[in-house]
Amino acid sequence: MSSRSNGGILYCKISACVICTTAFIVSMNYSVTENGIMTQIYQYRLTVPEDAVDINNHVNNIEYLRWMQTAAVLHSDLQGCTRATIAAGATWVVRSHYIEYLRPAFTGEDVVVLTWVSNFRRVRSLRKYRIVRIADQEILVEGETDWVFVDAATGRLRSIPQPVMACFEILPAEKENEILQGLQIVKT
Repeated sequence: MSSRSNGGILYCKISACVICTTAFIVSMNYSVTENGIMTQIYQYRLTVPEDAVDINNHVNNIEYLRWMQTAAVLHSDLQGCTRATIAAGATWVVRSHYIEYLRPAFTGEDVVVLTWVSNFRRVRSLRKYRIVRIADQEILVEGETDWVFVDAATGRLRSIPQPVMACFEILPAEKENEILQGLQIVKT
């Protein structure tokens, strides 16, 4: 993996991914903290593979959910949240997904999954997503996942510990439009 910084966006080029078969580029808006890089909005880029397309000749709805989860896991790994969660003897479980499909995507198109943590509550965290076609900047999908924090051994809900919450810079709902409008999705 290689990386470079340019104007507030960190670019990481990854040559292969165990989750998908195509190469992709990940870039993130970030602010530097004492612990390193803190990403507020994570960008997971990919080219739509042929096997993501269904009988209707556009991306199957389940693929968007798969990309959303992949982006969430990559963001969590990058921020150290996966490590902090395991250290706490816990895991995250999906309580609900909400997805609104706005426009179709097709084989060969470059898309980016934007994801951010919107809030933390006692045992829950809301993560939001926006999937954008890079060529024309059209929003294809908007969604959110309500995650719950549970004890890995018992499966019971647990309060989210401070070291886990500290892994993310929250993007509150009232700031989303302002931040997302200022976000530059660079065509590569």
